[in-house]
Amino acid sequence: MDDVRRHAPRLWAVVGATGTGKSDLSLDLAEALAARGRRAEIVNADAMQLYRGMDVGTAKLPVDERRGIPHHLFDVLDVTAEAAVAWYQPRAREAIRQIHARGAEAILVGGSGLYVSSVIYDFRFPPRDAGLRARLEAELEEHGTGPLLARLHAQDPQTAARIDPHNGRRIVRALEVLAQGERTHGAALPEQPALWLPGSRVLALGVERAALVPRLDRRVERMWEQGMLAEVERLREAGLENGTTARRAIGYAQALAQLEGKLTQEQAIAETQALTRRYARRQVSWFRRYAEAEWLDALGGIDADAIVEESTDE
Repeated sequence: MDDVRRHAPRLWAVVGATGTGKSDLSLDLAEALAARGRRAEIVNADAMQLYRGMDVGTAKLPVDERRGIPHHLFDVLDVTAEAAVAWYQPRAREAIRQIHARGAEAILVGGSGLYVSSVIYDFRFPPRDAGLRARLEAELEEHGTGPLLARLHAQDPQTAARIDPHNGRRIVRALEVLAQGERTHGAALPEQPALWLPGSRVLALGVERAALVPRLDRRVERMWEQGMLAEVERLREAGLENGTTARRAIGYAQALAQLEGKLTQEQAIAETQALTRRYARRQVSWFRRYAEAEWLDALGGIDADAIVEESTDE
């Protein structure tokens, strides 16, 4: 009996910090599956790659480099739209259902921890209160993140420790949820969460910090070499500065500041490098909580064929 009949379509997740080679592994994995008669399609789990035109700064894989493998949930939002995990989850799960209905395997790939978790785990969202959020956002506008973050630390230290202290949007959302007597996103992933689809495999790419930092720094330098400023200029014409999420993305906020004369190029690059390093630390901490994660050395030469062969033997 061949693999197609023996194996129901599976959900794979390829996760890890930025700059660890997730896109390449997802393509290698899809090709290794196809070689065994198990077609595969890729679903994006990077919040910023949802946006049309945000290519250089997100290291989005060009269409002509996708090896003919179908990709989903890339370039689906205008930069003026708000990327929210509650919007993303049902669309990602529907894409996966449709892939499985076609008899293919789904490969979820990305480093946005909350987005990945919302798909692979039994993950439910707390309610929203527009009026409460508006009041908190007004407070944020008037006083900045400091007082709100201090309040969050007092009410939910665990979540406060995980949130970027500069991310006012996340701080406001956490306080909104707490005010309604619910658990915040930071605590919404239980110690032993149940998988949405039993049998899912989670491949986590790791790189030692000493090796990862220079890779990240060089990656940021390449962004500017490859046309980051020109990309941001085009996105300004598309309304980037009016966006809630996209304009705050690492690299894009700094490029905007450079174009506005608030930062020199050297300062914009250095700030982006520092924020990227900090973000990578948070990504690693997030994915280390995944009990199912199979950690792979991203620099050690990963054999996708062997990974698929192992799954065939299960």
